[in-house]
Amino acid sequence: MTFDEIAGAAARGALAGAAGTAAMTLSSTLEAKLRDRGGSSAPSDAAGKVLGVQPRNPDGAARFSTAVHWGYGTGWGVARGVLGAAGLSGAPAAAAHWATVWGSSLVMLPALDIAPPPWKTEPKELGIDAFHHAVYAIATNAAYAVLD
Repeated sequence: MTFDEIAGAAARGALAGAAGTAAMTLSSTLEAKLRDRGGSSAPSDAAGKVLGVQPRNPDGAARFSTAVHWGYGTGWGVARGVLGAAGLSGAPAAAAHWATVWGSSLVMLPALDIAPPPWKTEPKELGIDAFHHAVYAIATNAAYAVLD
């Protein structure tokens, strides 16, 4: 496999990741409205902690949260592209992508004191989080298949 082939797969993955992010945004927004809860600030809280960024006001926090959400989802799409470049496709690729993305959040967020570890999280909430990440991985995988 050449560098150009890997770069092309990564670029397709980034585009697919943006599509997956749109799907996850839709699923989490609908779920939040159905359960009458606010949106999650975990991704932007984590990025803020890592980058040393603290928005000055609610509008800045909303902009930062949106940028982190889309950047994170699009960036993880690159991983899906790399899986494709390695020859993985279909359900196995979606499952590997889901496990990598969701698994990293289950490690990273507790490590940054943004969320409790999985074993201290209510099972229902853990299931909902797994579902939204599955929506992301399935949509990203479908978009990647179209782009590939």
